[in-house]
This record gives sequence, C-alpha cells and structure tokens, in this order.
Amino acid sequence: MNDMRSRAKEHFPSVLLTMLSIVQAVALELLWSHLTETQHLVELSWTSVLGWGQVVATFLAIVLIWVVYASNVMRFSRTPVTSDLVYPFFIGLVEFMLIANLAPEAVGIWMLFIALTFGLMFRVSHTSMKQARQDKDNAFFFRDLDPATWKDFYLQFTLVGALISGGVFLIFSGNVSLPALLIVLAVNALLAWQFYVVAHFWERSMVEASD
Repeated sequence: MNDMRSRAKEHFPSVLLTMLSIVQAVALELLWSHLTETQHLVELSWTSVLGWGQVVATFLAIVLIWVVYASNVMRFSRTPVTSDLVYPFFIGLVEFMLIANLAPEAVGIWMLFIALTFGLMFRVSHTSMKQARQDKDNAFFFRDLDPATWKDFYLQFTLVGALISGGVFLIFSGNVSLPALLIVLAVNALLAWQFYVVAHFWERSMVEASD
C-alpha cells in the first residue's frame, strides 16, 4: 500500500498537469477562433471595448487556472483523490462556456460563468490545501498556520456573491453600455489581484522550504 501511495504521489503532478494542459489548449484555441471570427472587435465602439474587456478577462482566467494548479502541485506533495482528476473537466467545461458567451449581449451570462470559475478555483485551492496539510511532507509550510475556518472564507464568498449579483443585474437590465463595461473592468482588476495573491503564496512557500 505504501508503494502504491508513493507511486501515486510521484506521478500525480505530471498526470494532472498533462490533463489540464490539454483542456487549456482547447480553450485557448476556441478563444483564438473567437478573436479571428468576431467582427465587432475591430470596430471603434463601446461594443468593441466591452468585447475586448471580456476577452482579456477570459484569457486571464484561463492562465490563472493554470498558475493555481501548477503552483499547488509543485509546492505540495500529497496523495491524490478522485476529485483531483474530475475537477479539471468541470473547469474546462466552464472555460468553454465563458468563450461561448463572449458577446456584449450575453455579458450577464458570461458574468455568471466568471462567478462559477472563481467558485471552482476557491474550492480546488481549499481542497488542495486541506489534503496537503494531512501529509507530513508539507509540515514545513503549515507549522505556523492554523486550520482554516468558515471565517477565513468570508472574502471569497463575498467576491463570488458580488460577481453573481453583477451578472443577474446585467441580465435583467439588458444594459450593455457603461455599467457593463465598469463591471467587466472590475473583473479584470479582480483577476489581476488574484495573480498577486498566488504569487505571494508561492514566494512564501519558497522561503519556508529554504528554512
């Protein structure tokens, strides 16, 4: 049993990243097809600005998913569970739906899928950290960290709730002008902030590992 667990821990990073990279490659190909086939993106209009805002946010979301997964499997050694092999397919499906709704008139639905993307990534990150804590190989990272409680996730719940609220507002208002643009720009800022958070945790892990 120990040999089987060791083999699973050894091969898990490469298997997961290979599977995820295939999904991400398909998503990027679909995104590129959207760029080359959508006429309003080359026009000088509010519609074009909003469309590019959606495209940039979708691209950032795809890259962020890769960064989160890659950093987690490189930072921590843990025994995989079945959900680790299932989540990438759900995330890929959400990415495809994001790209399918890259249109100003569908910005509300697109926002709901952005909210779902954030919710899934928060779930994946929490599950990965919880499993990593249970493995003694990661004790160096968790020695000064208390287990997370519901209070530690208030910000994540608030962010997802705000994204859902923005999507519902846009769906029922039918407004694809300034309010929609401001909300999409806020999504881009939120994604950029998430990159900063991931980079911070990566740097902390490297410092902890060198001590």
